[in-house]
Amino acid sequence: MRKFGPTKADLKFRLAFSLAGLAMMVGAILYRGMPTDIAMFEILGIATAFFGGSAIWTIRKLIKKDYSDGV
Repeated sequence: MRKFGPTKADLKFRLAFSLAGLAMMVGAILYRGMPTDIAMFEILGIATAFFGGSAIWTIRKLIKKDYSDGV
């Protein structure tokens, strides 16, 4: 176990937050429709990269058990 860094509980919260963000983004697209202007880049590019990247990074940390023991 590592001494520094996020704990397992922190990573689980981060994963839940990331998945909720992705779900809300998909819900907004389903409710409002697909954006056509520059908002398409903002929604599909930036939001997906942030929430998706955070979710992938967190899942990899949890699988590898690369987290702090909280001491």
